[in-house]
Amino acid sequence: MTKGALHGLTVLDLSHYLAGPTVAMILGDLGAEVIRVDPPGGPRWQHPSNAILQRGKKSIVLDLEQPDDRRAAQELAARSDILVESFRPGRARRFGLDGATTCARNPRLIHLSLPGFAPDDPRADLPAWEGVVTAAAGLYLYPDCSPMDYVGDRSAEPIYNAIPQASAMGVMVGLHSVAAALYARERSGRGQHIDTSLYEAAFELIGASVMRSPTRRTQSGPNPAKAIIDSPQLGHYRGSDGEWLELCLFQDKHLEWFGREFLPDEWVADGMADAERMLTDPALRERARERFTELFATKPAREWERLINDASGASAAICQSTQDWLRHDEDARANQSVIELTDPHLGATAQAGYPIKLSETPLSVQGPRRLLDADRDAVLARLGEPERQPHEGPEPALRRALEGIRVLDTSQVLAGPTTSRILAEYGAEVVKVHSFEDRQLGMHTYTNSGKRSVMLNIKTPGGRTVFDRLATGIDVFVQNFSRGVAERIGMGLDHLRSLSPGVVYASISAFGYDGYRGGWRGREQLGQAITGMQVRFSGPGNEPHMGPFAYCDYSTGNFAAFGVIIALYHRLRTGRPQSVHASLSATGSFLQLPFLLDYEGATHDEPAGPGAKGSGPVDRLYQAADRWLYLAARPEEASAVAQALGAGSTDPGVHDTALSERLAARINGLTVAEVTQALRHLDVAVHALEDLDALMDADYPIKKGLVITRSHPGIGDVTVAGPSARLTSTPVRPTEPVGPPGSDTRAVLTDLGLGADVDDLIGANAVRDGLPAGSEFIGLFR
Repeated sequence: MTKGALHGLTVLDLSHYLAGPTVAMILGDLGAEVIRVDPPGGPRWQHPSNAILQRGKKSIVLDLEQPDDRRAAQELAARSDILVESFRPGRARRFGLDGATTCARNPRLIHLSLPGFAPDDPRADLPAWEGVVTAAAGLYLYPDCSPMDYVGDRSAEPIYNAIPQASAMGVMVGLHSVAAALYARERSGRGQHIDTSLYEAAFELIGASVMRSPTRRTQSGPNPAKAIIDSPQLGHYRGSDGEWLELCLFQDKHLEWFGREFLPDEWVADGMADAERMLTDPALRERARERFTELFATKPAREWERLINDASGASAAICQSTQDWLRHDEDARANQSVIELTDPHLGATAQAGYPIKLSETPLSVQGPRRLLDADRDAVLARLGEPERQPHEGPEPALRRALEGIRVLDTSQVLAGPTTSRILAEYGAEVVKVHSFEDRQLGMHTYTNSGKRSVMLNIKTPGGRTVFDRLATGIDVFVQNFSRGVAERIGMGLDHLRSLSPGVVYASISAFGYDGYRGGWRGREQLGQAITGMQVRFSGPGNEPHMGPFAYCDYSTGNFAAFGVIIALYHRLRTGRPQSVHASLSATGSFLQLPFLLDYEGATHDEPAGPGAKGSGPVDRLYQAADRWLYLAARPEEASAVAQALGAGSTDPGVHDTALSERLAARINGLTVAEVTQALRHLDVAVHALEDLDALMDADYPIKKGLVITRSHPGIGDVTVAGPSARLTSTPVRPTEPVGPPGSDTRAVLTDLGLGADVDDLIGANAVRDGLPAGSEFIGLFR
C-alpha cells in the first residue's frame, strides 16, 4: 500500500465545529496519524457530518478543566508534529495549550489556531458562530447580485446561505499554511505558530470582487460584460424531462461550435451563432432566448449535457441537487469527490471524498469514525515516548517558506492563477505566461499579483524556444488546459519532466480527468451546477441560480496551492516529484461539507433559497432599525434571548416560526447597538451585516493587510484583498504589484540570456513587450 505524503507525522486535533476538524481530517487522509481529543460527551457540535469530520482519527476523551487530563493533552502536544485548535482567543492559554507555550516546549511543533476572530481583533471575545463571522465579512448578499454587481437590490432582504463560507475558507487557508510550515520545518528544523482566523480567511473568497483600479472603471452606456452574463448563450434551460441545464458558452468560438452543431441554418443566418451580434443586438438576444428555450425542450437535460460537450466541444452541465451528486452521479465517484464509507453510528454512507489528487501519494481514508474514547489506552501509552527534540546544529536562515522555489504558470482566469498567487505569497518566484489570445484579464492585477508577466505565442518557433527556456529548471508548473491539450501543444508532463526532472506538475480542471466529464471544458457555474450548489442557492423547485462569488474557482486555487506545497514537501523528504490535480467539482463537494453526507434515514432539509434567513430563531439574519444584523446563540438559549429582548415567554412548545416572528418584530424597533446591549450579559453574538465595499475602507482589515492599496507600474493605484495566512516564523507578505500583462517580457527574456533577441522575437510575433498598442484589459470574459 502506498504511504501518504504525511506518513509518520502525528496530528493532535483539539478543535471543534467545522474548520479545525476538517483540516485535521484531510491531514489524516494524507497519511498522518490524527489523535482526536473530545470532552466528555463527545464533540461540541453534535451533527451527522461528524461521520466525515472525525473519520480516520483515533479517539480519546479528556476534560481539559481537570488537571490530569489537561496535563495529558500537554504531553501529547509535546509529542506531536501538528496541533490544530479552534479555541476562542485566550482560552487555549488557560489550558497551557496556546501556541507560545506548546512551541516553546516542542520547537518542532506546528500549532494551527483557527479562531473566528483573531486575538488582536476588537471582536475577539465575540462567540464566533458561522453566521456571525460570515456577516462580519459581508458574505450574505442581496437579491440580483452577480459577479458583475455585488450591490444587488438593497430594497429587498439579504439572503442567508447555508454553505459555511467563512469556515470553508478557513479550512483552505489553514491547510496551505500548515503545508508551508511543514516545508519550512523540513528546511530549517523548526516549527511555528499559525494564527488564521475565519474572518481573515474569508478575504480569500472576497478576492477581486471589490477590487478598485483604473481598469475597473465605470463605463458610460451598456456594460459589455454584464451583457455577456445576461446573454442567451449563458443561463438555464429546461429539458423535456423538466430538469435544468446550465448552458455556458463563454467564449465566442464556443457559441460558433454550438451553433454549427445544433442550430438550424436560418437561426445561424439570423446571427444566433455570432457572439458579437448577440452582444450588441438586444432584439436578437430576445429571439435567441425564446428559440433556445424551444430547442432544449425537445430532449432531456441530461441528454443535452452529453450532446453539447461531446459533439460540439462547447460547455454545459446538468443542474442537479446535492443529493443527486451524492447518490447517483458517476463522475462524483470516478473522481473520488464522493466516497463510500461505513460509519459505526450511521451505517453505510456516501460522503465528501478528497479535495485534491496526488499521483504518487494518493489520499486515502484511514478508516471510519471511531467510537468515542475507543483509543484511550493506546493514546495514553504514547506519553511514554520521547518528546520531539529540537533541531540540532545551526538553523538555516529562512525568511519565507517557499523562497527559492521557481514556478511557471500558464493558467487563465481564476483558479489556476490563484494557485500561483498563493505560492508567490509564500515566497516563490513566479513567471506568468499570457497567451496572445488571452482576453480574460479583468482580474489580472489581483490574480497575478507578485508574478513577472510574459506575453508569449507558443505557436511560433521562437515562442516555443522561449517557453522551453522558461520551463528549464523550474520546481512547479501550473496549467488548466482541458484534458489532453497540454500534451498536444508541448506542455505535457513528459515534456516538462525532460526539462525539469523534479517538477511538481499541477493541473486544474472543471470536473477532474476521470469519468465521462473528464475531457469537458468548464467554468465556475458548471462546478456549482453539478454538485448541487445552484439548486441550493435557488431553493428546491425553482430555476437554479449561480452563487455570485467565485466559490469554486477561488477555493480550487487554494486547494491546488495546498496540494503543490504538500508535493514539494514530499519531494524534499524523498526526492520524488509528483503531479497534483484539483477540480471545481471536488471543491464544490467540500464547500458543502456539512451536507455532503447521505445515509439511510438522512434528512436534507437545511435552509435554502432566496427566502432563507438562517437555521433557527436564534441563528439567523434580522432587520434592526438601522441595518441588518446576525444573531447567533445555542437553541437552548432561545428563552433567555427572547426575555432579554422583551419578546415574551418562550415555552418549549413555541414553534420556531412564531418565535422568529416575535423576535423580528422586537428587533425591528431596536438599533444594532441596542440589541447588542440588551444581550451583553449573555454569551451570544450579534454582528451587523457588513457591506463589501465599506469593508475595504474599514480600519481593522486595512491594519491587518487584508485590504491593500498599491501603485502598480503602468496601471496606477489598485485596492484588493491581501493575504490572510499568518505564520510567525516565515510570515506571508503582500507580493510585489504586477504591471500590465506582458510588461515583464523584456526583463524576463534578458534574464534567460535572450535579451539581444527580444526585438527579433517581437518582430516574429513570438513575444510581446506588453499588450498591443491601444488595447485594454478591462474585459472579464471575452
